[in-house]
Amino acid sequence: MAKIKLTKNELKKQKDELKRFERFLPTLQLKKQQIQMELMKAKKAVEEKVEEEETHITEIKQWIAVLGEDAGITDLIKIDFIETDVGNIAGVDIPIFKEIRFKAIKYDLYVKPLWFDKVIEHMKIILTLRGEIIIMDEQLVLLQEELRITTQRVNLFEKLKIPESKENIRIIRIYLGDEETSAVVRGKIAKMKIEKAQEAKNLEKKIA
Repeated sequence: MAKIKLTKNELKKQKDELKRFERFLPTLQLKKQQIQMELMKAKKAVEEKVEEEETHITEIKQWIAVLGEDAGITDLIKIDFIETDVGNIAGVDIPIFKEIRFKAIKYDLYVKPLWFDKVIEHMKIILTLRGEIIIMDEQLVLLQEELRITTQRVNLFEKLKIPESKENIRIIRIYLGDEETSAVVRGKIAKMKIEKAQEAKNLEKKIA
């Protein structure tokens, strides 16, 4: 604990700091709760996307097995661009997935089986889902880091700053109270001495 001045000015300073800490703490606590809620929602959303991706993978497994490694599917699916945006959650700037666009690549409809189109479509959906999951994982990293920082700040105020200010105020009040009591006692003693001195003078006058 830093050394403090045992003065009325320091007492006012400590009281002002305590008010500021106690006013700011609820805002930090609310932010922490908001981030925790958003993290839960984001984790659930990622799990749902992963499950959706697995569903599509299961759907095309048998077709891929039939087509074999030389089906040339990957040559027919080329990403043109990925569009993202920036959003804000609980004061945290995060990337937002918008869409993936694929290049239009033609293939011989007479050579490929009828269900080849479905395989291509499922593959595009899988790639889109993977793109979403990557962006959502980035969101999780950013939110987790912000939660770590906010939790540190909450702990700083709850466990250090506020208790320290309260203890400083208590110490200063005790000191000032003792000083006031001492001043009163000294004043009474001085008054008694003056009264006794005056009584002694009066007595001397009477005797004289």
